[in-house]
Amino acid sequence: MSSSSASAFAGFRFPREVISVAVRWYLRYGLSYRDVEELLAERGVTVDHVTVYRWVQRFTPEFVEAARPCRHLPGGRWFVDETYVKVDGRWTYLYRPVDQYGQVIDVWLSARRDLTAARTFFTRALATGAVPVEVTTDRTPAYPRVFDELVPDRLT
Repeated sequence: MSSSSASAFAGFRFPREVISVAVRWYLRYGLSYRDVEELLAERGVTVDHVTVYRWVQRFTPEFVEAARPCRHLPGGRWFVDETYVKVDGRWTYLYRPVDQYGQVIDVWLSARRDLTAARTFFTRALATGAVPVEVTTDRTPAYPRVFDELVPDRLT
């Protein structure tokens, strides 16, 4: 993380290096809080798993922000699909475009799967600044119509 985020670690009992390693291990390797606690203990750092949990809750946004410049620009080939998922006890459609590198461009939830939802979804995805030259879909009828409407000057 950058030196500008060093102040984010002010007031914590452990050095920023210990906190950073613990949070990185948790985020990168999908370990449990108790696993991180055990790995730190093997290195002579006695910390409770609840403390690791608090660090993860507090510093994950810092790590996300620090990693943002590392993302590459979305590619020109998009694979677009939607799926039906349960969110907070309600069924909803999850729209997601992925580029040819496997990078998720945007995620959007909608109660409906119709022309309005497709238009909102593509408007948000195109707001990232990238305009795809090729879009592969599951043949939902609304997609070609909305895409031609939003990007009329594209080459087919």
